[in-house]
Amino acid sequence: MRERRTKIVATIGPASEGSACLRQLIDAGMNMARLSLAHGPVEETLTRIKRVRATAEAAGANVGILADLPGPKVRAAPFPEKGTYFVEGDLTELVAAGAGGGAGRAPGSDWRRIAVDHPSLLDDVEVGDRVALGDGLITFAVESVHADRVAARVVTGGNVRGRPGVVFPSSRATAATPTADDLRMLEAVVAAGVDAVAISFVRSPADVDVVRAAAGPDAPMLVAKIETQDAVDRMDDVIAAADAVMVARGDLGVRCALEDVPHYQKRIIHSTVAFGRPVITATQMLESMVQSPAPTRAEVSDVANAVFDGTSALMLSGETAIGHDPVNAVRTMARIAARAEEEFDYLGWGQALGRQQITETRGAPAKVRITAAISAAAWRAAAEAEATAIIACTNTGATARAISRFRPTVPVVAATPSLRTARQLSVAWGITPMLVETHATTDDIVWFAVKEAAERGFVKTDDVVAVLAGAPDEPVPTTDVLRLVRIH
Repeated sequence: MRERRTKIVATIGPASEGSACLRQLIDAGMNMARLSLAHGPVEETLTRIKRVRATAEAAGANVGILADLPGPKVRAAPFPEKGTYFVEGDLTELVAAGAGGGAGRAPGSDWRRIAVDHPSLLDDVEVGDRVALGDGLITFAVESVHADRVAARVVTGGNVRGRPGVVFPSSRATAATPTADDLRMLEAVVAAGVDAVAISFVRSPADVDVVRAAAGPDAPMLVAKIETQDAVDRMDDVIAAADAVMVARGDLGVRCALEDVPHYQKRIIHSTVAFGRPVITATQMLESMVQSPAPTRAEVSDVANAVFDGTSALMLSGETAIGHDPVNAVRTMARIAARAEEEFDYLGWGQALGRQQITETRGAPAKVRITAAISAAAWRAAAEAEATAIIACTNTGATARAISRFRPTVPVVAATPSLRTARQLSVAWGITPMLVETHATTDDIVWFAVKEAAERGFVKTDDVVAVLAGAPDEPVPTTDVLRLVRIH
């Protein structure tokens, strides 16, 4: 079985934040660590950033760090550690946080009171509304709105733990992305040197632009989470504004028709890859492994189908953050992904993408047309010359991502002088970063990249490799060089 090329993003939480577990996650196949800022103080996240960095360095591994901003998501007060079970038909009260204790059953009553972190709660719901907890598995119907509370009946019940999100009808959702809290958190994680930042509840490219401006000139990779209908409706604009995209299926499935989610997933993945950006498929991929040692057959099929769709990376959420065996969850996902890759239609994918980009790049800026043409040529040349690898010489990672979108059958080695770029490429499909020195001419860039690849065992004598590069002294760096090199 060949080396897995679909990357894995694992969420770090109470179950996985220890150095020993982090090392095991890396060994099991974690390529990027996700740190959610929706739970706990930002100082907790900063501590985890340092621990992930130290553990990855000790392991000699290239592991990226993704900080996930919470956005304008409304959350409930904490439920008990073992959770609270809501029974269909029970009466429940929703109150604004601070208006009367957390979540639990009131003594001598048949209802449960849920404190919601949403000051305008009483103004934002109406009789007949459906309110959901978490990823929409537990829902309530609003029966009455009073001066100090909302009375709601449980429509679909179940057990709730932690601080789940509370979802109101999207037609009355007024909060904008990013929030003031997001921007404060952004400043802290950018200062800590994270490689990527995920933006929650993006509605338009303007939301991404605001975060980019706030992050400053040395902004990390910005990941737009598509989880609203607005973002789906402006999909191409959002993708173009971001550096990467996440198919955030949990909230997407609550805010859009559930039956639309699989179709949106395919469209988002195909469009994002065509733009030359990484795409992460997330939420409930191996959900049963939060408690179970093995996934369901449906979950295995879900992971495999995301690989068939062409996703760059797969993400684990609660499975690794609070699950009983985070390492087993990563190991299981890695095994499923590697097996699915054996059945992926690499040739059909590359041919379809080549035809699509010929149409889509007409009228585009010269840099875009040149990079598109040269990366397509590299994909074809590598196949026709029976190359054993493609080496993409890159400062920002754009060259490596441009060839990666064709899903070549041979390994893609990204030769870069930038440690941050190497870490950001940890979420890009099929790319193995290789740190190199900076060189002043195209000839030196190509020569030393091939030499380094040979010394590290990526290629060997008599191999043919395709090398992509550009002139380092150009005002606007453009990938415009393709060389086929035989290793001597």
